[in-house]
Amino acid sequence: MMKNLLKFFWIIFFPLFLKAQIPEENRFQKIVLTENLNEPLELAVLPDERVLFIERHGLVKMYEPASSQTTVIANIPVSTKYNGNDQEAEDGLLGLTIDPDFDKNHWVYLYYSPAGDDPKNVLARYELNGNLLDLNSRKILLEIPTQRDHCCHTGGSMDWDTLKNLYLSTGDNTSPRASEGYAPIDERPGRSPFDAQKSSSNTNDLRGKILRIHPEPDGSYTIPVGNLFPVGTPKTRPEIYTMGHRNPYRISVDQKTGFLYWGDVGPDAGIDSTGFGPAAEDEFGQARKAGNFGWPYFVGDNKAYWDFDFDTQTSGEKFDPAKPINKSPNNTGLEELPPAQPAFIWYPAAESKKFPLLGSGGRSAMAGQVYYKEEFKNAQRPFPDYYDKKLFLYEWMRDWIMVITMNEKGDFQKMERFLPNLHLDHPIDMEFGHNGDLYILEYGQGWFLANPESKLVRIEYNSGNRKPWVSAKSDKLAGALPLTVQLSSEGTQDFDKDSLRFEWKITPPKAETSIILSEPNPAYTFKTPGVYKVVLTVTDAQGLKDSKELSIQAGNEPPLVSLEITSGNKTFFFPNKSIAYEVKVNDKEDGSLENKRILPATVKVTANYQDAEVPAQSLQGHQSAPVTFVAGKSLYEKSDCKSCHFIDKKSVGPSLIDVAKKYKSNSQAIDLLADKIIKGGVGVWGEIAMAPHPNMGIPEAKQIVQYILSLTDNTTPALLPTKGNILPKLPEGVDPNKGIYKISASYTDKGALGMPAQTIEKTLVLKNPTFLLGNAEDASKNIMRFKMGENNLLIVTTSHTYAAFKQVDLTGIKQLSLIVAAPKQQLNSQGGIIEIRTGSPEGQLLGQTTFIEAKDDLEVFTGKKQPEPFQVPIPAIQGFQDLYFVFKNENAKGPLFIPFSVTFEAQ
Repeated sequence: MMKNLLKFFWIIFFPLFLKAQIPEENRFQKIVLTENLNEPLELAVLPDERVLFIERHGLVKMYEPASSQTTVIANIPVSTKYNGNDQEAEDGLLGLTIDPDFDKNHWVYLYYSPAGDDPKNVLARYELNGNLLDLNSRKILLEIPTQRDHCCHTGGSMDWDTLKNLYLSTGDNTSPRASEGYAPIDERPGRSPFDAQKSSSNTNDLRGKILRIHPEPDGSYTIPVGNLFPVGTPKTRPEIYTMGHRNPYRISVDQKTGFLYWGDVGPDAGIDSTGFGPAAEDEFGQARKAGNFGWPYFVGDNKAYWDFDFDTQTSGEKFDPAKPINKSPNNTGLEELPPAQPAFIWYPAAESKKFPLLGSGGRSAMAGQVYYKEEFKNAQRPFPDYYDKKLFLYEWMRDWIMVITMNEKGDFQKMERFLPNLHLDHPIDMEFGHNGDLYILEYGQGWFLANPESKLVRIEYNSGNRKPWVSAKSDKLAGALPLTVQLSSEGTQDFDKDSLRFEWKITPPKAETSIILSEPNPAYTFKTPGVYKVVLTVTDAQGLKDSKELSIQAGNEPPLVSLEITSGNKTFFFPNKSIAYEVKVNDKEDGSLENKRILPATVKVTANYQDAEVPAQSLQGHQSAPVTFVAGKSLYEKSDCKSCHFIDKKSVGPSLIDVAKKYKSNSQAIDLLADKIIKGGVGVWGEIAMAPHPNMGIPEAKQIVQYILSLTDNTTPALLPTKGNILPKLPEGVDPNKGIYKISASYTDKGALGMPAQTIEKTLVLKNPTFLLGNAEDASKNIMRFKMGENNLLIVTTSHTYAAFKQVDLTGIKQLSLIVAAPKQQLNSQGGIIEIRTGSPEGQLLGQTTFIEAKDDLEVFTGKKQPEPFQVPIPAIQGFQDLYFVFKNENAKGPLFIPFSVTFEAQ
């Protein structure tokens, strides 16, 4: 009995014990060292904590912590474009590392695409003298012939093992364009750039590999024992350690086990296809010894492609991972290849069932280091012991870092998100410095661009006292004299629970002295006009401090603006049903609309339809177009689309405005482009494939397309009078059950006593008369909530439960129309009725549905078809009510139904 109790205790509480050891996220701090870079790619932290990093167009830069300055120390002439045109390729200055004996020899290694007509990449060694990279000291260790006629895949990452062997990753140098995102194995004459069998699966070629060599002092290299092919093996290159890679972009070597890790950026196919192969996957690889990792015959955990004949357009047999054969005419190596090894971790664009924490969306896998605490015994800020022996992996597209726990053999055990709230802009390299900090290069959101958000950052861990987190507020930020404000430090906290000392410093404009207030929440009266700087500094018991600043304008009272619906319903808009409104403006200095000192023409009033509701600060008021596709914009901003498409300039893909111009007049554009967003594609705008988004639904894809197509509409909304009527209309092609109607009024005063003008805007949002019950503000605890696509839905599991919407205006509402599904087979629905009540679940009964019968209808259950609505007339009621939908079936022995929506119908 005791044994079982101990076992139960261990099972229940041991995971909690482990969880408690996870370091607090607020102990980590992200510090920006330098920013506004031009395609940064790889970094190396020097022993004295200077940081070398490279940019793709050839600059070698150095960040010096002593001066906090970044300087250019060399410019390597490189090729960055395809032969014969001006289109950006992936070539350039690709890789950087320093010698293990850098303290003695000062050697720096670069991997790059030399400028000129000779298509190749080279590995070269240079000497760093102080802050100068001596270009005359260059020694070429290795040259790798390439093709520059078609994109893509360069690799270029480097790392070392403890035996001072250098590892170098290379891409397959193959275009994915002609293979629809599946295996690029086009064997037709002249199609070598489209055949990865010439490189990745060619034992006699250095592309699509991770090479391992031992650099020698004279600039040559030798071959370590244990590479994939012994020196002298016919039709092989002895430099090859692992083969069968597509684009192993970032690699690392475990300094204790010698295991090699890499992230391999995968292909682009959106779905499994019989005769072609599996949907695309990215891979995190682990090699405990030399081996073949399968590309282009296999992906992920050895999912096989078919041997597709591009000449006859027919499929042969699936490739065999136990015995892959390379019979391509472009192959110069062995036909029979080593057995294919599966990936360590693999994942598609859709959510991975095996590794769900990886999320979904675009994919670009990158491998970081295995952290060992013993390597940082003398570091100033070592990471906590929690991360000892754990592998750091990261994602360029998805902007996360994962920490992988492995057993003693190196087998995967679990993964967890590192600093879930850490914001990253496409991390492209990371490395631990000697002080224990984690350095990260952020490339920025757009390909082939000098992104303003690109930067070099440092993640520091604080194991000791933390400075306070400061919040500073004022009940007024502007006003006429005398201006009395209430200052507040509410929200300020100290994570170490130290006692805190508060100091408010109020500095008048051009003043030599400041006013000091030592209370946490003082009041203060401003008697002289001006813009005042107000700084709250909070100091803890250990002397650590932090500050927050406010700006307060004394001398000009902000105007008062009101906007009201003067008749009719104040919750909903009804298409083609007039809305009466009135705007009032009063300003202490300027006067008012009523006394005619403020002219109506100076008040800006607009009304426009939006396809979704967003916070007011997300829109630019009167600069918005008459039709605002906010939902599509929001979906675009949350997706990985912005990595390849900017609004007004070309990146790896065309600008959104160019897309809109191309398809604006195409009546099929919404369906065509939505399908392309979901399935991916290539060839319309260039050779780089557009990634698929299989997790995205058709409605969401269409919303993104509508937003894109709206970008060419440069019209501005007409200004309305300060009093009148609006006739809302739905734009063509929008969902009539979605969207809002937004009415805004703003006034900018004339300023006073030399103070700048103040602008106040008021906004009314009228909702679509169709509500999703899944968006109810209140519901019984035993009602099950779930998502279908972007929609929130409910499953009513028991009788006498409810869902409620608060303060709904029922003025002018004659009937409620409810869409309800009661799938008998899929949900074992029992059916029931829905009562509509006010005030509470037991409040006044306005009406109820007839009995909702359970039916077998899969299309209704999945939302592909709407059932006939249940219509409930209600008595005439004026004003706002809390509205309760009460679900009942006294005899139910299972779930009742799924109430989808309710539509409020006007008289």
